[in-house]
Amino acid sequence: RHKSEMMLMKEKTKKIKYSALIRRISLAILGILLGLNVYFANAQSLAGNKLPMPLGFGVAVVLSGSMEPTLSVNDVIIVRESESYNINDIVVYDSGREMIVHRIKEQNGDTLTTKGDANNISDEPISAEAVKGKVVFSIPYAGAIVKALRSPVGIIVIILTAILLTEGSFRRKKESDENRIEEIKEEIRRLKAERDNKSE
Repeated sequence: RHKSEMMLMKEKTKKIKYSALIRRISLAILGILLGLNVYFANAQSLAGNKLPMPLGFGVAVVLSGSMEPTLSVNDVIIVRESESYNINDIVVYDSGREMIVHRIKEQNGDTLTTKGDANNISDEPISAEAVKGKVVFSIPYAGAIVKALRSPVGIIVIILTAILLTEGSFRRKKESDENRIEEIKEEIRRLKAERDNKSE
């Protein structure tokens, strides 16, 4: 009986440690998401940077169908800074009014001509300095999630989830400690009873 109790205690401890690890990972992810939200919000509103590029990488959401079928509306794109660009690279550049995601069709020194895959005509030539970076990866239809997480409601949800996870973590830790104390007390009572029985 004693061995089975010990095994149950070990199994329970293992489950508690596993759930605590999951909560820590979840909190870390939520913290990163919240930090990125704050960073992007500050970069866009305070610095006027339409596409922040921390560590040379940026994340954007495709807003039009001009790059169909290669890129669709609500695709998330990962953009990387580059020292040079080549014909057929898909790049993100600042048109002055908005950020454009199009493919390079012609290159003449530092002047680039781009065009959307779904468009019939090319864009006005631009300077290579206007290019923020080239698209290196895309995640289809993930833009809705990114938009939701960057919205005020999304930020509130992230904060509330973090609070609930933290509160749950503290509550479970307290319950675990209380159970452990109770188990130790029970073990002491059992040992005392055994000692009393032997002395009789």
